[in-house]
Amino acid sequence: MAAWAEFFRFSVPVGETLLRGTVMFLAIYAISRVAGKREAGVHSLTDLLVVVLVAEAAAPGLVGESKGLLDGLLLIATIFAWSVAIDAVAYRWPALAPLLKSRPVPLIRDGQINQRALRREFMSRDELMVELRMHGITDVKDVARAYLEPSGMVSILRADRAEPDQPTKPPAVV
Repeated sequence: MAAWAEFFRFSVPVGETLLRGTVMFLAIYAISRVAGKREAGVHSLTDLLVVVLVAEAAAPGLVGESKGLLDGLLLIATIFAWSVAIDAVAYRWPALAPLLKSRPVPLIRDGQINQRALRREFMSRDELMVELRMHGITDVKDVARAYLEPSGMVSILRADRAEPDQPTKPPAVV
């Protein structure tokens, strides 16, 4: 069994851990921004990225591959620090927000499908119609506005101002 002192020391230089965490976070963040909203599911890309990176950073410390716990903790702290920093920059300097944060994309305006937005988001008309049906709408003309939200969900404002149905969850697979 390893000596207790080994658990509470760095086995990798601190600067290297900070640099690795920074490069990985920023690289995956940039790639995720290019990939688009629909890949994120119901979470924002930052949320998804933080969860994945924290899980990966914590894994060696959990299974004993790392000589010290501090390496993983420092890496996790670096990942969270970048997540908070990006949110803070987007909030403090709104002009930078479009580069750092996703905005809703209008898919339908006054009953007309925005084909350009669908192409840009790699979303087919059939996929859009599935989203509408999940909200209880069968005709595009019944939609005043539909947006692809930063979370990857489609929000809908009906032309008659009635509340659309909530999307149904798929049945659980047993």
